[in-house]
Amino acid sequence: MKLVKHSPSSGIYAATSDYIHAMEVRNPARFLFVSGTMGLDAAGAPGRDLSVQLDFIWANLRAILADADMDISNIVRLTSYLGDADYAEANQNARLSALGDHIVPTTAVVVQTLQKDWLVEIEIIAAG
Repeated sequence: MKLVKHSPSSGIYAATSDYIHAMEVRNPARFLFVSGTMGLDAAGAPGRDLSVQLDFIWANLRAILADADMDISNIVRLTSYLGDADYAEANQNARLSALGDHIVPTTAVVVQTLQKDWLVEIEIIAAG
């Protein structure tokens, strides 16, 4: 599999350094579509605050990826659902920390979550 990043330099607004406009996946053997993942601990209880929930989300995503014999480097698309626009910076920082140099197409949307104590939900697509 080969990942090809696309962020045109003309004819469209510039992508910032923390995301790209598109990711081309060449010759993948498989895809993993991950449901929205919340900041819940192993017992299903939400983290006490945004920071803890973001830590739980990324730990949960790593566990799901590992179960499919994948890791963070297999992520090719990410969508964050934020319960409040004020969560955007913390969510961005958690994503950058989790992904390191692996920059992917990403979208953040402000939504009403299904439970008021679920602050953020993240879904991913991974390829291998």
